Amino acid sequence: MVILIVFLLGIGNFAAHKAVLESGHPMLDALPSFYRTGGGRFSLWFEFFILLAAMLLAGNGWTGMAWAYGVYSLINFATAWIILSGKI
Repeated sequence: MVILIVFLLGIGNFAAHKAVLESGHPMLDALPSFYRTGGGRFSLWFEFFILLAAMLLAGNGWTGMAWAYGVYSLINFATAWIILSGKI
């Protein structure tokens, strides 16, 4: 059950991440060029490895990692909302 929750949060993180990348927000210009090349593939791979690590650790009994990934997800969702709504 914990792995499923982390996986669903991961889907939300990918959706928020992709939406921010496609928004064309001027703040994205401040990122290093390797983050932006290929439509943000590097940053999406990084997001994937964070999700993979969280799922592997949570699946092996580290339930604290599921909580940590939940906090990480809330921060991602809040940041994406701030960027996409034009508040920054």
